[in-house]
Amino acid sequence: MKTENNPELATLASIKIVTKEEEEMSLSLSFRAKEEHIEMKKMEVREKVFQQLGRVEEETKRLANIREELEALADPTRKEVATLRKKIDTINRELKPLTQYCQKKEKEYKDAMEACNEKNKGKFQLVSKVMELINNSEKVRMNRLEELSRTVDSLHFNQNPDTRNSPA
Repeated sequence: MKTENNPELATLASIKIVTKEEEEMSLSLSFRAKEEHIEMKKMEVREKVFQQLGRVEEETKRLANIREELEALADPTRKEVATLRKKIDTINRELKPLTQYCQKKEKEYKDAMEACNEKNKGKFQLVSKVMELINNSEKVRMNRLEELSRTVDSLHFNQNPDTRNSPA
């Protein structure tokens, strides 16, 4: 089945070629349309960016003017502030060794207080021990005195039998 011999096939082949060409043409046109649309959007965005940049430049100028005005207002007090800052720095330099000295003395005081408290604690323990010894000694002495007193009483009654039987 050759296309030269069959006119219907030749027509079909030419229709397919035309359809394929039309399809390629349509795709090409569609692609171009999309590209043009993208270019148009890029241009719109670019214009917006330039407009924003223009506004930013204007705002930057306005802010620079405001800063200059503020600096002009601050000038009269700038010298006073600088002088006061120097005085503050001088005082800070003078305070540093004084603070260190004070901290050293506080540490010494704390150490002395701890030593004093330890000595007082030891003294209290010794006083408690002395009091305990004295109390124990008194008890032993009292018991011994009572014992001696009973012994004396028993000796007295043993030597004088009449005293035991006589009414008092």
